[in-house]
Amino acid sequence: MDTDIQNSNIRILCRKLVLPKLHDQSAEIPQIQWLIGSPFFPSPTIIATIRCINSADFSKESDDIRILLPKGFEVIGALIVKNDPNFENSVGEAVDAAVRLRKLLYGDAGGGFSEKDQMLVGGVVDLNNAGDVQFFTFKTGNVKKIEKISSILYEEQPEKYVWERGCLLQCELQIKFPVYYPPKNPKEVEKMYIRATEVVVSNLVDLKTTYIMEANGPSAGEQPVVLSGTDLELHKEMSSTTSQESKVKTFACSDLCLKAGKAISYTSIEEYADIIHVSILSNRSKRSLKPAAPIAEYYPVEDAKVLVVDHKLEVLCYAAKDLSLAAAVSKLIIPALVDQILSMRNKILSHLLTEHPQLQPYHFVPPGFFIPITIFYELSYGEMEMKQVETRKALHIRFGLPLDRPLLRVVNAINLSVKDNKTTGSALRKGSSLLKDVHLGIPSSGVSGGTVSLIQGSYEYYHYLLDGFDDSGWGCAYRSLQTIVSWFRLQHYSGIDVPSHREIQQTLVEIGDKDPSFIGSREWIGAIELSFVLDKLLGVSCKVINVRSGAELPEKCRELALHFDTQGTPVMIGGGVLAYTLLGVDYNEVSGDCAFLILDPHYTGTDDLKRIVSGGWCGWKKAIDSKGKHFFLHDKFYNLLLPQRPNTV
Repeated sequence: MDTDIQNSNIRILCRKLVLPKLHDQSAEIPQIQWLIGSPFFPSPTIIATIRCINSADFSKESDDIRILLPKGFEVIGALIVKNDPNFENSVGEAVDAAVRLRKLLYGDAGGGFSEKDQMLVGGVVDLNNAGDVQFFTFKTGNVKKIEKISSILYEEQPEKYVWERGCLLQCELQIKFPVYYPPKNPKEVEKMYIRATEVVVSNLVDLKTTYIMEANGPSAGEQPVVLSGTDLELHKEMSSTTSQESKVKTFACSDLCLKAGKAISYTSIEEYADIIHVSILSNRSKRSLKPAAPIAEYYPVEDAKVLVVDHKLEVLCYAAKDLSLAAAVSKLIIPALVDQILSMRNKILSHLLTEHPQLQPYHFVPPGFFIPITIFYELSYGEMEMKQVETRKALHIRFGLPLDRPLLRVVNAINLSVKDNKTTGSALRKGSSLLKDVHLGIPSSGVSGGTVSLIQGSYEYYHYLLDGFDDSGWGCAYRSLQTIVSWFRLQHYSGIDVPSHREIQQTLVEIGDKDPSFIGSREWIGAIELSFVLDKLLGVSCKVINVRSGAELPEKCRELALHFDTQGTPVMIGGGVLAYTLLGVDYNEVSGDCAFLILDPHYTGTDDLKRIVSGGWCGWKKAIDSKGKHFFLHDKFYNLLLPQRPNTV
């Protein structure tokens, strides 16, 4: 490619590029990564990268991207990953890929807020050179003039950068399409369905359609803003003239933003993004702008059948806070709704007279991302059916997510309907009164030169007398099991409720491990019984480590460290004495010095985090403390239950 190379700068907000690992032999090379930006940010700014998974079919790839990316974010370029140190050889591939996809997505004019001669970004990654990345910019009007990036600015607080400057628009719309067709010619149903969707699309820009915009949240006090069809930028030739209607056009998104950049930290979109809810009404009582005579249409009577097709739409859009509400509806909300309608139509069209798909959009913020993405799931399939699993697996690959944990199931979807205004850093889980992750912030173990291996993810602390249930003296293993189940819930491996003592006992009776008289008793259970319950209720397999004496437990530190590094699940310690939950180990391989991070279920007090930590109910325990006391008894055996993380998405 004949290029005129100059120098320029770029801003990168994403913390990592979604690149194949050097040792991953299954990764397709060369590979295309799409660079995501926004027309509301200075160009060029990269917000995220997502992998192209349809490189042989850009038409399908554009259909997928059109739904995945909320309006207000867009593809601003491409990055080529390959084993080729020659920069010039790959520049042309990046330029061609970006131009081709953008043409399918946005047309020749660029669409939305984009300029026709827009600056785009390209990149080349040489895997032979430790993943060295070189960026360049070019304009759609002159793809041969390449400006090589001379400096890269990585934003230290990318979430703050995005959400102080912009907000989310949310619009839900449920539509029922009554489709009439002659029973003698069922093929007509497709034509009638297409016609019905076209009518709905035209109604979105109808002059009598009204958009009501209001701040979303329990403390929202701002008055809603009502936009009529004539207020939108789609009908400038019929714009409003009254002073009240003219004032409506001056409202910006910032007028409905409650946060105004007040957030201290940005841990989740639900907590800290300003959200504007958009409702749609059809104002049929409004006086027509043009005089019209009534029209009567005649249709010959004939037999007909009716098919009702449901579309549940929900779109998210990103808008700069200084953007006018009229522009936000005209250029973001309406195009997003149209895209969802047409995408659903394409997926349903050939299945209308059979069991047509039950599609519903969900929104996610995958790990490593701080902007939402939208996914259609087919609810006629169970989440664990192979079709759904394969769909999620492809999405995990696209977003560079691990393939051994569920991150894009329905339960992972963000919920923007109600905001929780609790302060950050609380040990309470939203929607629960139970303490969560009580080990965070505890003092160090005191092991010199040790390597700390900890539980991965969140859990809830279950202990004696919790919820007013008296299990003091016999329920420690039950409480440890409840903590373990809470971990699987919070990591979204399961949606079942944490079982009560009685439900645990009933499970053991159902599988034949215990007699019916066991239900309602105060009998102890151990590691083996816990493994039975986890297998029955969660489908989770467990590994068991047996030691004949507490003196042997330090010898298992290397194996336990490997468990926490690879599986990351909480471990139950049982046996001939009290049961504990193990959250991690600190181990020095050279000296053999070690410590165990113990969560003690024998605590009987109130859920006071400071009291729990200061009292040692959650803390590091050495096999022999400074006073020579043994934490694990030498004359007792121990069983360690190591739940295995399900290898599934």
